[in-house]
Amino acid sequence: MIEVSEVPAVMISAGGPRPRTLTGEVRPGTPVRLLGHLHLVRRLGGVTFLVLRDRSGTVQVVAPGRVDLPRESVLEVLGRGRADPRAPGGVEVQAERIAVLARPAGRPAFDISKPVLRATLETQLDHRALSLRHPRVAATFRIAAALVRGFRQALEAEGFLEIHTSKLVGTATEGGAHLFPVVYGERQAYLAQSPQLYKQICVGAFERVYEVGPAFRNEPHETTRHLAEYTSLDVEAAFVTLEDLLDLETRLVRAMLEEVRRTAADAVRLLGVRIPSVDRIPRMTFEQATEVLAAGAGRAGAPQGGAGRGTAGAAVADDLTPEAERRLGEHAARAGSDFLFVTHFPAASRPFYALPDPERPARSLSFDLLFRGLEVTTGGLRIHDARRLRRRLRERGLDPGAFRGYLEAFAAGMPPHGGFAIGLERFTAQLCGLANLRAAALFPRDRRRVEP
Repeated sequence: MIEVSEVPAVMISAGGPRPRTLTGEVRPGTPVRLLGHLHLVRRLGGVTFLVLRDRSGTVQVVAPGRVDLPRESVLEVLGRGRADPRAPGGVEVQAERIAVLARPAGRPAFDISKPVLRATLETQLDHRALSLRHPRVAATFRIAAALVRGFRQALEAEGFLEIHTSKLVGTATEGGAHLFPVVYGERQAYLAQSPQLYKQICVGAFERVYEVGPAFRNEPHETTRHLAEYTSLDVEAAFVTLEDLLDLETRLVRAMLEEVRRTAADAVRLLGVRIPSVDRIPRMTFEQATEVLAAGAGRAGAPQGGAGRGTAGAAVADDLTPEAERRLGEHAARAGSDFLFVTHFPAASRPFYALPDPERPARSLSFDLLFRGLEVTTGGLRIHDARRLRRRLRERGLDPGAFRGYLEAFAAGMPPHGGFAIGLERFTAQLCGLANLRAAALFPRDRRRVEP
């Protein structure tokens, strides 16, 4: 029988008898000290096989005799690696001593030892502390982390400065109605819908800025594509054209996906993720997009109507519906691309700061990026003239006095500029093939969920 002892977790703080070995570092013939969770237990004859899980993966541990431990126990295992072609990865650990650092207090809500987690998404989210331990669930967030890492590295290489702006604001940051009010001393404030106004202010000082942070939208929707809190990857740059922004995001997306390919290869393999190649992302104007939609509706026998609701409900007069995005994604896929830029949206559908096209003021110098039929980015050029910006605020029924701090930057002289924002959860969900955006959020917040 192998020695199994109960050891207080504080005992590992001194480093133990050997340095820690991660499961992915086990090599035949070398002594190891493993620390991790008991993922799976099975017994065969007089031998117990334990699968230990840590941040690098899993390894099989062989212990003579019967070892009775519940799954998810936290263990320290001393032993020696040895080659065995029957073991996962061709290597296992012959245990010499097992110390129990912590035992689960009860039976888990579901079994995370299976290759695929069978619990519904609602059950997974109700017990998020457990579901995050499943390797497939964890893989999603390793990919998300790689996307953010690639985002940061690419922008730093192009001279962008990372900023961190306030998430408490005194008024609607983009003039929208979907705000979360909060009590702020003796007055009312709001959770920021985006860092938009702040990053524009910062462009006047630093020219090129970016931010990774939360954004809050009190959406009246309860769909698979909306979150009340999401992670926004924001970019803003001075002295750029619309083409510059499209080229910048193309390079950025390429770098983000390359970082996933380079540093999250195990997660990619586990989930069977197909990482698209990004050379040049195709582009079309909003008018061209509605023509594509109308032509597609006509081929399907549906009524045609240009940009209106006659396109089988796929587009409205000044924006794209989810159905329109899906169909445009299919159109791009037939041309060999997972991505599509749609540019020059009607000015009426864009925020007050969107710059109208000088040649056709009814449309804006703005764009969306669709990824496999889902909008993951909105951006464009901004109005940088102070008087014009004040006039646009009044035209939209907004009080310029409520934007005093924002307008001060423009009154002091603001360079021409533009930017965009990528929704991390949307991008991750599309890349990983997740049906619901909440599966790409660690602790999703929607209309009903504020726990855990």
